[in-house]
Amino acid sequence: MDFVTVRELRAESAKVWEKLEAGEEVVVTRNGKPFAILAHTEPAELEEKLRALRWARFDRLLAEQRQRAAESGRDRMTLEEIDAEIAAARRRRRKHNAGGR
Repeated sequence: MDFVTVRELRAESAKVWEKLEAGEEVVVTRNGKPFAILAHTEPAELEEKLRALRWARFDRLLAEQRQRAAESGRDRMTLEEIDAEIAAARRRRRKHNAGGR
């Protein structure tokens, strides 16, 4: 995997395209931090690669939600407590939608 700055990508894009065609991934950096990932793909592989990226993003977000739930103690809520929270949120929403802000 190679790293290039946004400036290098603009100035030396032919080199980047060669690396991509050779099967390498390229990380584009902005202000010294990773900003984007470039990877070669074929039309037949596009949906599969996008699905893998989306799954990885979902998995990361789910792990973050689980961590927050554990930190706040919500991971130990009973089914009855969860149902009560849902019912309360629905009441608040109905009241808000009815104009009773």
